[in-house]
Amino acid sequence: MSSAGLLLAAALFFPLVLAICCLSARFRARALAVVVIAPLPALAAAVLVPEGRFAFFPAPFRLTLVLDQPGAILLGGAALLWSAAGAYAASLMARDPAASRFAIWWLLTLTGSLGLFIVGDVVNFYLLFTLASLAAYGLIIHEQSASAHRAGVIYVGLALLGEAFLLIALVMLSAMHPDANPQIRSVVAELPASPMRDGTLALFIIGFALKMGLVPLHVWLPLAHPAAPTPASAVLSGVVVKAGVIGLIRFLPFEAGAPLWGSVLIGVGLVTAYYGVIVGITQARAKTVLAYSTVSQMGLLAVLLGVGLDTADPAVTNLTAYYAVHHTLVKGALFLGVGVLATTGGRRLRLALLLTAVLALSLGGMPLTSGALAKLATKPLFGYGWLAGAMTLAGAGSTALMLHFLLILRRDTAGNTAGSPALGQLLPWLVVVAAAFLIPWSLYPAVSGETVSGLLQPEALWKVTWPMLLGAVAMLFVHRLPQRLGAIPEGDIIVLAQAAQPVARRFSDRIGGIDAHFRRWPVAGFALIALAILLGGVLMLQA
Repeated sequence: MSSAGLLLAAALFFPLVLAICCLSARFRARALAVVVIAPLPALAAAVLVPEGRFAFFPAPFRLTLVLDQPGAILLGGAALLWSAAGAYAASLMARDPAASRFAIWWLLTLTGSLGLFIVGDVVNFYLLFTLASLAAYGLIIHEQSASAHRAGVIYVGLALLGEAFLLIALVMLSAMHPDANPQIRSVVAELPASPMRDGTLALFIIGFALKMGLVPLHVWLPLAHPAAPTPASAVLSGVVVKAGVIGLIRFLPFEAGAPLWGSVLIGVGLVTAYYGVIVGITQARAKTVLAYSTVSQMGLLAVLLGVGLDTADPAVTNLTAYYAVHHTLVKGALFLGVGVLATTGGRRLRLALLLTAVLALSLGGMPLTSGALAKLATKPLFGYGWLAGAMTLAGAGSTALMLHFLLILRRDTAGNTAGSPALGQLLPWLVVVAAAFLIPWSLYPAVSGETVSGLLQPEALWKVTWPMLLGAVAMLFVHRLPQRLGAIPEGDIIVLAQAAQPVARRFSDRIGGIDAHFRRWPVAGFALIALAILLGGVLMLQA
C-alpha cells in the first residue's frame, strides 16, 4: 500500500485504536489526554494526500477509502475542529470524574464522523454512519441532567429512525448489483436507470435530512446542543450534522440529475432556512440560538444540493463542501467562544466579544469573512430569479439572528469579573478562530475558479453588504416586539407535541367511549335503521 493509502487508513483507524485501548483501565484513566491527537492523521491526510488516491482492504474487511475534493475539504475542517475541541475538553474536564467515559464516546463519534468523509463502499458507509450517530448519544447525556437525558432520548430515537430509512435505501440501491459490498460511485451511477429510483432517493433524503436537521426533522438540535458540554456542542453542530451533508453528496445522482427531487430539496431547504431564523430569534439562551442557526444553515446547504440535483451539475458538490467547511469552523468557534466568554472579564472580554461578533456576522456574509466568500462562491448557482432573492433574504435573516445572539452574549457577560479563561481553553478557541478566517481564503480560488482580488471590488463588497444592512434593520424592528423571548420553547415542534398529549389522550378516551356505546346492539340497530331511512330519502329525491 502506498504512503497516501497508509495515511488514509491512519485517518480512520488511529482514533478507533485509541478507543479500543480504553478497554485497559490504565489507558482509560488518561484517555482524555489523547483526544487532541486522535484527528491529526485525518488532518494530515486532507492536506497531503492527492485527490483521487484510495486504499483498498480485501476480504474479510472489504473496506475502500478514497479522497476526492469534497471529502478532503470536509475532512480537513472537521479534523481541525475535532482536535481543537479535544484540547478544550481536556482542559475543561480535567477534574471531571466521568472524563474517561466522555473520552470513549468522543473517540467513537470522531471515528465515525471522520470516516464518512473518506469511505468509498456502501456497507462501511452505513457502519460508520451508525457509529457516529449512536456514539454521539454519550456526548449529549454526559451532564446527566434531566434536560440532557430528555435530549438524548429524542436524539437517539430520531437517529435510529434515520438509520432505518438509510438502511432500506442502501438495500434498494444495491439490490441489483452483483457485488455484496459495492462501491458507492458504481451503484449511484446505476441509480437513474433503476425502477426503484424515486423510492430510493426519497429514503436517502429523509434519512440524511434527519442527521442534517432539516425541518420538521430538526428537533434534536435545539435540545441536544444546549444540553451537551461546550466542546461536544462544537463538534455536534460543526461536524456531526455534516454526516447528512456528505451522505447527500455521495448518494444523490448529480451527474444525471433528478429535477423533481432537486425541487423537493430546494423547497425543504428554504423552509428550514427561514424556520431556523424565525424560531431562533425567540430564544433566550446563546447555545440554543446557535443551534437554530445551524438548522437554518443546513437549510441553505440543502438548497445548494437541490440546485445541483435539479440542473445535473456535479460541481455543486465542491461548492457545498466549501460552504459546509465555512460553517464547520465558524460554528465550532462560536460554541467554544460561548465557554471562553463565560470566564472572561475586563478588557479581555471586549476583545473576545469583538472576535465573536466578527465570527457571528460572517454567517450573514460580512465582507472579507469566510461567510462572504462562501456566499460569493455559490451565488452564481442561483442566477437572478426568485431563488436568488430568497437566498439573499435568508442571508439577511442570518444577520438578524446573529445580532440577537450577540445581544444575548452581552447580557450574559455583563456581570463578569475581571479575569481570563484557562490557557487550555483560550488557545484552542483562537486556533479555530484563525482557521475560520484563513482556510476559506486559501481554498477560494480552487473552488470558485476566481481570483481573490475580485473579492475586493466594490460590486462584490456591496453584494454581501446590503443583505446584512437589511438584516440589521429587521433586527431593530424585531427587538422591540413585546414578549418575544421564550415565545417558542426550545425544541418547538416536539415540545408542542408533548404538550398536546393530554388533549390527544382525552380525545382518544372520548372516541373509545363512543365506540363502546355504539357496540351495544340497540344503539347499533337504531343507527343502522336511521342510516337506511336517510339513504332511502336521498334516493327518492334524486329520482
